[in-house]
Amino acid sequence: MKKIVSVVLCFTLVSLFAGCATIMEEHPGAAVGTGAGAATGAVAGALIGKGAGAAVVGGLIGGLLGGAIGHYAYDAPRSRAETARVYDYSPSQGTVLTIEDEYAAPNVAHPGDVVDLKLTYAVLTPSSEGEISVTEIREITHNGELVGQPEVRVERAGGTYTSTVPLHLPPDAPRGRYQLTSMVQSRYAKDSRVTYFTVR
Repeated sequence: MKKIVSVVLCFTLVSLFAGCATIMEEHPGAAVGTGAGAATGAVAGALIGKGAGAAVVGGLIGGLLGGAIGHYAYDAPRSRAETARVYDYSPSQGTVLTIEDEYAAPNVAHPGDVVDLKLTYAVLTPSSEGEISVTEIREITHNGELVGQPEVRVERAGGTYTSTVPLHLPPDAPRGRYQLTSMVQSRYAKDSRVTYFTVR
């Protein structure tokens, strides 16, 4: 059965509202984004996913202004039952969100390159049916200053998910070490993890 996902493309430059558009996409279940042009600056990429009501918001500021957040994509490598076995999960534990892995690929890049911000996390809920609202947040800092914070809001059933947000570095991206703090959160649970990548 096909679902329609409303995709919201919004971006901000600090507190200055720059623009927003809504795109409707119909799909057969593939989890691939429609993308956004790199020339538009602090732009959020589009999402086509298995869960309705998903949207990507946020953008790039400071030293990464002029870059873009590209196509969002995700995969579900483990089902709810497989994930519950891995974690020896019991419904009495309530809702559990656990980040299993987070990395930037490549972890050494150059201005103008694309760095994939990857995140794998487990979602476990007491009910075997239904979905919960999950927000994926990726905070990018350079020299202690926030330069990007794309957020992905999705509906997730129990299971393990791997998602990718491509960061298109601007041609004049400042060189140095960047910190990537990834967070997943719902109403009842949250987790976070930190990694780094370098622009040379």
